[in-house]
Amino acid sequence: MTSSDQPAPSYEELAALVVEQAATITQLRADLSQANERIAELQARLDSDSTNSSKPSSTDPFVKPKPKSQRRRTGRKPGGQPGHPGQTRAQTPDPDHVLEHHPHTCGGCGGDLAGSEQTGLVRRQVVDLPPIKPTVTEHQMIEHTCACGERTRASAPEGINAPVQFGANVRAMICYLYLGQFLSAKRTAQALSDLVGCPVSAGTVVDTARRAATALEAFTRAATEEIASAQVAHFDETSLRVGGGLVWVHSASTGKWSLLSAHPKRGTVGMDAAGVLPAFAGLAVHDAWAPYDTYKGVAAHVLCNAHLLRELQAVQDAAGEGVWCWAGQAADALRQMKRLVDAHLATVSSLEGIDTVRLDGLGHQWRSAVAIGLAQTSGRESKLVAKFHALARRMRDREADYLRFTVDERAPFDNNAAEREVRMVKVRQKVSGCLRSLAGAEWFCAVRSYIATAAKHGIGMFDALVHLAQGECWMPETA
Repeated sequence: MTSSDQPAPSYEELAALVVEQAATITQLRADLSQANERIAELQARLDSDSTNSSKPSSTDPFVKPKPKSQRRRTGRKPGGQPGHPGQTRAQTPDPDHVLEHHPHTCGGCGGDLAGSEQTGLVRRQVVDLPPIKPTVTEHQMIEHTCACGERTRASAPEGINAPVQFGANVRAMICYLYLGQFLSAKRTAQALSDLVGCPVSAGTVVDTARRAATALEAFTRAATEEIASAQVAHFDETSLRVGGGLVWVHSASTGKWSLLSAHPKRGTVGMDAAGVLPAFAGLAVHDAWAPYDTYKGVAAHVLCNAHLLRELQAVQDAAGEGVWCWAGQAADALRQMKRLVDAHLATVSSLEGIDTVRLDGLGHQWRSAVAIGLAQTSGRESKLVAKFHALARRMRDREADYLRFTVDERAPFDNNAAEREVRMVKVRQKVSGCLRSLAGAEWFCAVRSYIATAAKHGIGMFDALVHLAQGECWMPETA
């Protein structure tokens, strides 16, 4: 039977085939649309870095992203500006050693200069370190026998309680290298042996850190109380690898105090354990992470605009270069508001008298951009669009918290102060890897809180650690 002998398909069969193909095409189009949405979402994840999200710079790929500073061009050249006083190392007026160098013969005629008049000099100084080696002080507790036959031995000085022990400077150096400069315990021991000829074991390094943290209990209580009673405080949190898992380092700080604490939980359980937020009644500066908003006792919340600008940058990146975007308008309005406020506060310490007409105009520009963003993303066609819609909705609902810096001079524009507090946690992890126990993380946080607070008062890290090792924990003056 040939093909010509086959009966032609009926109208019903052709119609069913058309319907089947139409359904297949519809399904293919739906699959393609879904695939395109997924590709866009994955591409947005791939393009997400520290410049357009809340991801830390330590998570950026090996090929670092092109810098996208949130600051705009000022027209000035980079480097020192005209009128900026230059700085160089000054010579000391009383050097430890002076070596005089005299010419022997005249540079002109070659005559002997012995006994000639000195008519000038040029001073050049070399700053160097003398060879460093440990000194050993022996304490001998002498025993005397009385006429009655009783033997009495002198008591050892306070703190001298072992046949051999390290002094305050060595213990401070251990903490400086291990907790201040983030060397591992093994490398800290090696550095002490190589640099100052003082061999210690890695176990001694860890035990010294434990003793230092234990001596900071009074400081930690004082820091908690002072920050909790402050008018403005910054809060943040970050992860730290400990023993193959994660713990969370919670930061609370003011201009004079720093407090870091480690806890297995990131949310309110960990925040409550830190002890500041439950008792805080001032302006709480933080990012838009929801658990911070559960603390209703605070006077007001101040959301970080640096985070917001990075989120708006992500929307602009998704729109494409050279394309107008509502996020760009909102970001421009925000930056101009900051410049207006900064310029006003540079002359007076209050926001009274600020150009309210200009400020209101920028606020209208912000709200118009947010309204457009809400309208353009209302369909939530994909996860990425839904994310941008959530951002626009948050900007609308939390406008007062984002723009609080325009009405209250105490409110900062961003939460960079808190990010600086937790940055050292990431640096420590990057330099020496994870810690082995939660206790080690707690010791690290206690000592970092102490030296960060000391730095805010002009006290050097090593000096503060020497005070601690001597049993005289440095404490800021409280109001």
